[in-house]
Amino acid sequence: MKEKVEFSSQGTMLAGLLERPEGEASAYALFVHCFTCGKDIASASRIARALVQKGIAVLRFDFTGLGNSDGDFANTNFSSNLDDIKAAVDFLASQYEAPQLLIGHSLGGSAVLAVANQASDCKAVVTIAAPANASHVVHNFSNAISEINSQGLATVDLGPRQFTIKKQFLQDLDHHAEQAFSLDKKALLIMHSPTDASVSIEQAEKIYTQAKHPKSFVSLDNADHLLTNKDDADYIANVIASWSGRYLNLSNVPQKKASCERRAGQS
Repeated sequence: MKEKVEFSSQGTMLAGLLERPEGEASAYALFVHCFTCGKDIASASRIARALVQKGIAVLRFDFTGLGNSDGDFANTNFSSNLDDIKAAVDFLASQYEAPQLLIGHSLGGSAVLAVANQASDCKAVVTIAAPANASHVVHNFSNAISEINSQGLATVDLGPRQFTIKKQFLQDLDHHAEQAFSLDKKALLIMHSPTDASVSIEQAEKIYTQAKHPKSFVSLDNADHLLTNKDDADYIANVIASWSGRYLNLSNVPQKKASCERRAGQS
């Protein structure tokens, strides 16, 4: 069962998609997409669908300025990404049920590590192909750094699209580069491919070393960074569902009744 939802983050309306099992969900999860990807990337859709088949409801959404969400990407940064995640957590908590599971792909993994402690009901965190620090994303447009610093902005090619990166984005990354994550009594699952050409396996090692127990690592073997192979996405979802069952409260708490207006993200 799929439902389009909207919710506000710092005055900007964000677009999301909530997928739930036909019966009561055993738990709710929030999936955070990779840098510039959007909620509709195939891997996010496949992982969410597989988790729903395991009884876990999943919300995925577009960050400000991406996909169907409002706003200008050029004015966003890692800090605004964290604000968007907090807004998504609050939306689920107020309209349905607070997410117990946070899942982040690539830069989204760095983001969920940074914000997890502020999601009080979160019991488990999953990173997929994630860098240990948000500043790692700079390698995607390293050839434009000089122009950004001298001109204040630059247009860069990120995948098949062009994006404007402003100097404030780099400054915000510098701020977060000085901050280390610490999960307070939350379990961590790190999933990474040793052949990932975009984010090296050494980044997963750094995350694992920094984290306290309970923590687990699962190799994704020959998976590519964007998880374009359907079998890889299905495998990831199956592992997450099995692993998280040890930590989540899967008691089928009755869902909150939300009016059509509230489900549209209005308060």
